[in-house]
Amino acid sequence: MVALTAIIAVAALVGLWLMSTYNRLVRLKNLNAEGWSGIDVQLKRRFDLIPNLAESVKGYASHEKETFQRVTEARSMINNAGDDPEARMKAENALSGALRSLFAVAENYPELKANENFMHLQNELSSIENEIQMSRRYYNGTARNLNTAIQTFPAVLVARHFGFREALYFEAEEEAKAVPKIKF
Repeated sequence: MVALTAIIAVAALVGLWLMSTYNRLVRLKNLNAEGWSGIDVQLKRRFDLIPNLAESVKGYASHEKETFQRVTEARSMINNAGDDPEARMKAENALSGALRSLFAVAENYPELKANENFMHLQNELSSIENEIQMSRRYYNGTARNLNTAIQTFPAVLVARHFGFREALYFEAEEEAKAVPKIKF
C-alpha cells in the first residue's frame, strides 16, 4: 500500500512538472508571438508611410529612378514574404537599405530638405524607426527567453515532444553593421 501511494505521488509530481513546464513554454511562445506582432505593427506603419515619402522626393529628384525602383522592389518583397518571419526579416532589411539610399538622394536637394511636408514625413519615419528598434529589442528578448527554455534540460524533453521550435532573432543586415565612412 505504501509503495502504491509512493508511485502515485511520484506520478503526480511528474505530471505537475510536465504541466508546469508545458504551460511555461506556451506562455513564452505567446510572448514571442506578441513581440513579433509589435514589430509587425511598426513595420506596417513604416510600409504605409514610404509611398508618401517617395513621392515627396520624386518631385525633386525625378531622375533618381534606380533609388525609387529599389524602394518599390523592397516593398514588393515584403508583400511576397507573407508571414514567414525569416523572409520578412530579409525583406525589411532590404527596405531599410533602400530608405537609406532615398535619404542620401534627399541630401542633394536643399530645397527638398527644407520642404515642410518632407520634414514631417522624415520625422514621422524617424519616430517609427525608434518604435521598430524598441519592438525588435522586446521581440529578441522574448526569443532569447523562449530559446533558453526550449534548450535547457529537462524542459528540452517536453519542448521536443510537443514540437516547440526556437525563435529566430531579428538581426540587423550586414550593411547596417558596417562602420560608416566619413570624409572631410
